[in-house]
Amino acid sequence: MFDDEQSALGAIMDGKIKAGDVMVLRYLGPKGGPGMPEMLAPTGALIGQGLGESVGLITDGRFSGGTWGMVVGHVAPEAFEGGTIALVQEGDSITIDAHQLLLQLHVGDDELAKRRAAWKKPAPRYTRGVLAKFAKNAASASAGAVLDKFD
Repeated sequence: MFDDEQSALGAIMDGKIKAGDVMVLRYLGPKGGPGMPEMLAPTGALIGQGLGESVGLITDGRFSGGTWGMVVGHVAPEAFEGGTIALVQEGDSITIDAHQLLLQLHVGDDELAKRRAAWKKPAPRYTRGVLAKFAKNAASASAGAVLDKFD
């Protein structure tokens, strides 16, 4: 479980990520990032460590056309808004099945409800300037992370 790109990259480079792991990088969506940073460095590091075909990576951030491997991006609702990705804990079992278009967290509804009740929205990374304005106004990734979708 990683709440920023740098700690995820460090874990990969330090050999802490092993074949069969599913990495979750969260708080990188439109509001949490803010701006959905591109996850090419972590995926490139996985490839460089020979783990490109054996490690999954799930994020509320984004991937470019250069990304390779078992990756799931643009997860919405994002962690910063309390989406399910914010409730994932170290050791949880996750299935990624590209053939069935399935992304499944194997945690019971009661446990998820407990986690949701205990979850607290983190402080924004930026409180002033253009990134703070973007984080406040950006729509969900499922709506294109646009700034002109008003209530």
